[in-house]
Amino acid sequence: MGRMPPAPENSAGRADQPVTNDYDSFAEAYAAETESNLINGYYTRPAILDLAGDVAGRRILDVGCGAGPLLAALRERGAIVTGVDSSAEILALARQRLGDGAALRQAALGSPLPFPDGAFDDVVVCLVLHYLEDWTAPLAELRRVLAPGGRLIVAVNHPFVRKLISPGADYFTTHQWSEDHTFSGRHAVLTYWHRPLHAMTGAFTAAGFRITVMSEPPPAPQARDLFPDVLATFPSGSFLSFLFFALEAA
Repeated sequence: MGRMPPAPENSAGRADQPVTNDYDSFAEAYAAETESNLINGYYTRPAILDLAGDVAGRRILDVGCGAGPLLAALRERGAIVTGVDSSAEILALARQRLGDGAALRQAALGSPLPFPDGAFDDVVVCLVLHYLEDWTAPLAELRRVLAPGGRLIVAVNHPFVRKLISPGADYFTTHQWSEDHTFSGRHAVLTYWHRPLHAMTGAFTAAGFRITVMSEPPPAPQARDLFPDVLATFPSGSFLSFLFFALEAA
């Protein structure tokens, strides 16, 4: 199994000077590039949709919704969708996609979410938690806004990727690291918090979640035809990038 570079749903950068996680300055170019690329369009979003399954009539919150491609897909499947993101610029793009009546709010995970207890049947947190050092309060807040028995669907940087990138890094410590990316010709520095797998699962269970699925999925079937040169280097069709969880609120 090989490894593909991580590419969160929201990212930012400037051509002349790298800016760490400055989503507003890079929103439009990043949203355009990741609309139908391999990592986002044919790997991450299909995996999230597969975990979500039949969502007709379910109230779903997308935390870190970006420009709204996942929200649009969930809404097409009959879900009642709400999105939050910390970036005003990326939310403007989401409103263009979803319409003025879309339930979108500017909010960041790590602060209280602007919703009552038990407001949602499902919460999706796609490529957000790995930006946070401490998961305790964010997971408690996600648990609060979920109805009893509700689902939390998560995608995070696969913890093994850190060792592939930097073999000398201490896998067993929670530590910050950065990676350079180029999106649409712009240099971006993305800064994450690595945590080992046992720290992830321990945080989920301590917050009152039961792990029902932990997944390392392949990309969507059509990806091999659309990205033959890239996927030719991965005979199994799978690669290491993100780790996916489905959790149930106990």
